Amino acid sequence: MIISPISLRIAQEFVRLHHRHNKPPRGHKFSIGLKNSSGEIVGVATAGRPIARHFDDGLTLEINRTCTTGERNANSALYGAVWRAAKAMGYRRCITYTQADESGASLRAVGFVRVKDIPPRAGWAASSVALKDKRDPLGNGGVARVLWEIRSHQNDK
Repeated sequence: MIISPISLRIAQEFVRLHHRHNKPPRGHKFSIGLKNSSGEIVGVATAGRPIARHFDDGLTLEINRTCTTGERNANSALYGAVWRAAKAMGYRRCITYTQADESGASLRAVGFVRVKDIPPRAGWAASSVALKDKRDPLGNGGVARVLWEIRSHQNDK
């Protein structure tokens, strides 16, 4: 498999076609594609600013979405590629979330550690934000999640 830069538009379309429970991300800092030996895209990852304001410190990147067609080790390859690119750009921490029922094996394989279990919350539709009509009415509401992170230096806090 071959790592390749891709546009947000291509990543969004791939997620729209293949992701089992999330919609495509609305924006990103960068996207990475994973191609098979025939040059066909078999996975994508998008990375951007952390959604949670208190993590948005300028040195933390969030992997907003990964999506594959099921090839073995594809998710690990994508997580690893995003982290290598992030470190090269000066990021010191990378975070992502999984649903609580997902094992996190792809993340652990790259060196991510489980940080926090997050209980289900109300969906975005319950938000008081003025633009809530533009948000996904389902969002991550009602789903327990897990926060994962990897740091460039183990002593970084």
